[in-house]
Amino acid sequence: MTRLNGKTAVITGGATGIGLAAAQRLIDEGAFVFLFGRRQDVLDAAVADLGPNARGVQGSVSDEADLDRLYAAVKAERGTLDIVFANAGVGSQLKLGEITAEHIDETFDINVKGTIFTVQKALPLMGEGGSIILTGSSAGTTGAPAFTAYSASKAAVRNLARTWAEDLKGTGIRVNVLSPGATATELAKAALGEEGQKVFASMTPLQRMADPAEIGAAAAFLASSDSSFMTASELAVDGGLAQL
Repeated sequence: MTRLNGKTAVITGGATGIGLAAAQRLIDEGAFVFLFGRRQDVLDAAVADLGPNARGVQGSVSDEADLDRLYAAVKAERGTLDIVFANAGVGSQLKLGEITAEHIDETFDINVKGTIFTVQKALPLMGEGGSIILTGSSAGTTGAPAFTAYSASKAAVRNLARTWAEDLKGTGIRVNVLSPGATATELAKAALGEEGQKVFASMTPLQRMADPAEIGAAAAFLASSDSSFMTASELAVDGGLAQL
């Protein structure tokens, strides 16, 4: 398919997991993609795998100066921007009674503040027909044991789309949330462990975790004109986990 021919995209957290799978799908459909991530070696490997329509920019969404460098690179090479996939996120387990201020600060700095400034700093490059995609989570709807900070941060992300759809009225820019369930990414494997992955798979009506490519396919749909009458929506790609 070539429904994204000529489009320019930014994907934060783009060098691994859902971000990398989405980058591959967007490139396969004709887009030029800038990956943004914290580890230069991982970015370099991802760009090498993705080919000539990928670029890597190192930095953290929690650092505004890094985001400024990202969008300066986009402007210098491409001029404008059509798709922003604000996908960077963190999540780790701490039970109520064990939560620390540092844990809260790290989670919200990346998942909420990072999402806000990723989008806000992109807007000067975007115009009518632009698509903003925010990575939510089934945990933002259902909660998850020992994931207080993560679940609350993803509930906040869901509300950002509702608020920004109001703020973006008249611009022709859409904003939607893509909410995966349990997905077999590096982050999930580290956070859940082998036993935790089995538990989440068993809780899902489809009885398995998602492949990152399945989430990437949904991101391509939200990026394309196939979703042209969608804004402020949440697209759950969770195997039914948060739907029953």
